Amino acid sequence: MKAVNNSGVITFYQSNPSSFRSSTGLHYNTQNWSDSKMKKNGLFDVIIDDSYDERIHDLGEIYWDTQATVFKKDISNKTFAKSLSELKDQAITNFKSQIGSELAKTDWYIIRNVDNGTEIPSEIQEARQDLRNTSDTVESEINAITTKVGVITYDFPNI
Repeated sequence: MKAVNNSGVITFYQSNPSSFRSSTGLHYNTQNWSDSKMKKNGLFDVIIDDSYDERIHDLGEIYWDTQATVFKKDISNKTFAKSLSELKDQAITNFKSQIGSELAKTDWYIIRNVDNGTEIPSEIQEARQDLRNTSDTVESEINAITTKVGVITYDFPNI
């Protein structure tokens, strides 16, 4: 990430811009410029702490760090209005909804079995049971978490 200060207005770029305006003028075809040429023309790195996680942090306003000669954005911890219990319930409900969607893909086997006794293939029964087991495991793991951040950053399995 890069930024430039134009008369007190900081312009922020996600990557090296193809053009930019600085106090030294308007610059074109700048994507392949060296770092030193960018800095010479007022385009500097933007530093964000490596621990930044958008799920649990907010970014502050961009500012110039004179000592480090870079732009920075500080991070702060988000506050969550929901209680720990509410966050857990929401996470579990959302995951169970995903499980339900996956189970729905094979519900027709169950319906056919109930309607006319057609046997359900064993791999379908096993896959459905695996989904239910995964759901139970995730629910237990989430219920064991003791912090809001822990719930927010829980890594759900791919289903």
